[in-house]
Amino acid sequence: MDESKALAILSTLANGVNPLTGEVFPPESPYQTADVVRALFLASSLLESRAKPKPRNATTLPGNAGKPWTAEEDQKLLQEFDRGSPIATLAQTHGRTPAGIQARLEKHGRMQASSGPQGQTRRWRSPTGAGTNA
Repeated sequence: MDESKALAILSTLANGVNPLTGEVFPPESPYQTADVVRALFLASSLLESRAKPKPRNATTLPGNAGKPWTAEEDQKLLQEFDRGSPIATLAQTHGRTPAGIQARLEKHGRMQASSGPQGQTRRWRSPTGAGTNA
């Protein structure tokens, strides 16, 4: 398994969504507990940081990475996405990782992962079909 696929799976799990079916895990699921969610976000962040060099003295995680999403933050994220804000901008605005933003948008049905041939760049597409590279 390549790291980009593993990162996508971890991010989806961290957002309480079954990466195979897209269903939200029930509240009693281990994937809905705070410590498991934080561990999954940390693992996602570590994988994400391996892919790009960091400048010296850079922080490893955005301020909200691994923290639960509030209903208000979800609403703001969805509104900004619907207005066309790019993933990188949303990640910066919300203090989250780009993978965390993508997984949250997938959870809310605004994006879905599309699988391609092995070695192809993972692409995210909105339900309307517009695509962006992850």
